[in-house]
Amino acid sequence: MSGRILIIDDEEGIRFSLRGILGDEGHEVLEADSGEKALKMLEDLTPDMIFLDIWLPGMDGLAVLEAVKAGMDDLPVVMISGHGNIETAVSAIKKGAFDFIEKPLSLDKVVITTNKALEFSRLRRENLDLRLRLTAEHPVRLTGASPAVTALKEAIAKVAPTDAWVLICGENGTGKEIVARSIHAQSRRAKRTLVAVNCAAIPEELIEAELFGHEKGAFTGADRAKTGKFELADKGTLFLDEIGDMSLKTQAKILRILQEQVFEPVGGNKTIRVDVRVVAATNKNLDEQIRAGAFREDLYYRLKVFPLEVPPLRDRASDIPLLVDSFQDIFGRQQGFKPFRFTDEALKALMDYHWPGNVRELKNFVERMLIMHPGGVVGIEALPPEFLSRPAEAGVFAAPKGEMDIKQARAEFEARFLEAKLKEFGGNVSKLARAVGLERSSLYRKLKSYNIQPD
Repeated sequence: MSGRILIIDDEEGIRFSLRGILGDEGHEVLEADSGEKALKMLEDLTPDMIFLDIWLPGMDGLAVLEAVKAGMDDLPVVMISGHGNIETAVSAIKKGAFDFIEKPLSLDKVVITTNKALEFSRLRRENLDLRLRLTAEHPVRLTGASPAVTALKEAIAKVAPTDAWVLICGENGTGKEIVARSIHAQSRRAKRTLVAVNCAAIPEELIEAELFGHEKGAFTGADRAKTGKFELADKGTLFLDEIGDMSLKTQAKILRILQEQVFEPVGGNKTIRVDVRVVAATNKNLDEQIRAGAFREDLYYRLKVFPLEVPPLRDRASDIPLLVDSFQDIFGRQQGFKPFRFTDEALKALMDYHWPGNVRELKNFVERMLIMHPGGVVGIEALPPEFLSRPAEAGVFAAPKGEMDIKQARAEFEARFLEAKLKEFGGNVSKLARAVGLERSSLYRKLKSYNIQPD
């Protein structure tokens, strides 16, 4: 693999040696005898890698390294060090240098290091090209033109270009991850990685190792070291989904990272510094979690720099036709499904439905209709029974069948009413309690007596 390589060294002998080795390997070689000249050259060209001497007249190597990484963070820089400045070379690695080689130069070491650096550079470019191509083919966007979604898009456009931390709240299935990805795609970190972590899906005893990484042997089963999500997201965005399910111990560690941007891997003693923007999401009422002692108030207010509320689908029913078209387009490209068409009556039934599973439920429903009615017309008679009943908001329930007295009928009605309203609020008991005027403890007892399980 050939590449364009810039050598920055004030010693003619070192430049001569490197020029010979690299030229024999088929690389294009550029040279500068000072940091100032090199930075001027970098205004007009982008090499595939740099060899940089630590000791330079005027602007020293570490200062040049910082300037290079500030403008071209992905560019691999190999430091050239003498015997007396190995500690400085190690310091350069911590500042972002790819590697270092010692004087006198070893031909084998130069060739091996060059090949590794060029491979790293190639993989970074391919990764970036792939992300840009995927974004072009499948742009991250919120679908909808309802007032609620329009206001959400405007808020995202304001916060995305900043480095502000964002807390996204909303029921399950409303599209909180799409909001997080929209923020990342519109940010200055868009060319770097967005790393997503579902805090509810990771066992509590493993979540610290998942977030901060771990050393080999740190715990049972840790047969090798692993890089944590925070380090993988360095210079990018970390999306912490369902952050309300995180333990208080892990919350405390995350708070430290927010304040200091440093952490230690589990079982290790080295300190890692990162530059990470965190976007968090939850379907829980964190105010109630704080009052219950399950969530740290200081972390809550640190995350809540810019809060966003994602509306449930029932509050943006006018977006359903647009979402149906969008999902049909996605499934058509992915799986070759032929699009179907809803009749006006069927579409009205969809817009009257309360959608307890929100946008996720609609997406699954559209896929089912594509499988059952490819290229056809879907009328109201083809819809599942739940779409044909009156919505829960109407407060209409069929009379219970069978013999029962008024007390039993009242209990039957109450059970149906609470179950329907619980679905309406996406399983959120706190919202239900406020809506029906009951204390949460009393409501929980009623739900338990009727064998109704909150989500």
